[in-house]
Amino acid sequence: DQIHQLGLDEVKRIRAEMEALKTKIGFKGRLEEFFAYLKTDDRFYVSNDDAGRARYLKLADDYLAGMKARLPEQFGRLPRSPLVVKRVEPYREEPGGAAHYNSGSVDGSRPGVFYVHLSDVRATPLYEIEGTAYHEGWPGHHMQISIAQELTGLPVFRTQYGYGAYAEGWGLYVERLAKEMDFYRDPYSDFGRLGREIWRAIRLVVDTGIHAKGCSEAQATGFYTANSPQPAAKIKSEIRRYFVSPGQATSYKVGMVKILALRDEARAAMGGKYDQRAFHDLVISGGSLPLGVLETRVKRWVARG
Repeated sequence: DQIHQLGLDEVKRIRAEMEALKTKIGFKGRLEEFFAYLKTDDRFYVSNDDAGRARYLKLADDYLAGMKARLPEQFGRLPRSPLVVKRVEPYREEPGGAAHYNSGSVDGSRPGVFYVHLSDVRATPLYEIEGTAYHEGWPGHHMQISIAQELTGLPVFRTQYGYGAYAEGWGLYVERLAKEMDFYRDPYSDFGRLGREIWRAIRLVVDTGIHAKGCSEAQATGFYTANSPQPAAKIKSEIRRYFVSPGQATSYKVGMVKILALRDEARAAMGGKYDQRAFHDLVISGGSLPLGVLETRVKRWVARG
């Protein structure tokens, strides 16, 4: 019930931010009409050919290069492992499938890979590339997982294991951090960021609805569609994901909310002594942790001043 209500509250909050940005962009219609515009106008999609797909991958690479250059502003510790962007292999590519990250080898001989499904280019809008790149690459999963793998002085399982709410919470947190760093200069890309955040809030409502409140596939799809600019193929793929993997999709927003709360608490308690680079290094230098353990770690750091 708490997660379901958090989702409803977050959807309402993010819709209000979307309304404000829609007005700033200059679109005159309702938010639902703006969603339809984003889903259907060709300007927001690459061409359905090799050149279009190459353009998509190049844009992702460019966003990652821009972020990598500015990482020292927010992080003291950076991983050694390289990162590449690739299209998902044909044998496992799915129309509307979610982008994802595969970690590199511990010794750095194999890079981390940010994978993108591009069999259906209408399911991968241009306004979502930037946020996706930060989530999967720098400073998201690639950075968090690579640093964990490179840790010494810990049991090996601590460098390899993953807790969903920590890992996905971090990925969603850095999408917002990029906004604080003044990325998303294109207002449509910024709207894509909000679209990705509301997608994670929708999950809280839909996942709990499906598995605890008798929500049908049609009802889940309807709620998702009414509150998201994402293409139909993407929505269909996501809803099926929630049915077969209960609870996994709720980890993103729950983890992000916790990391933001810990950051706010640390900043308030430490005042002028608060160092955001040190906070970020603390969060990602202990390996993947249950949120309760992460909270204890942050509180001990705050107490030490």
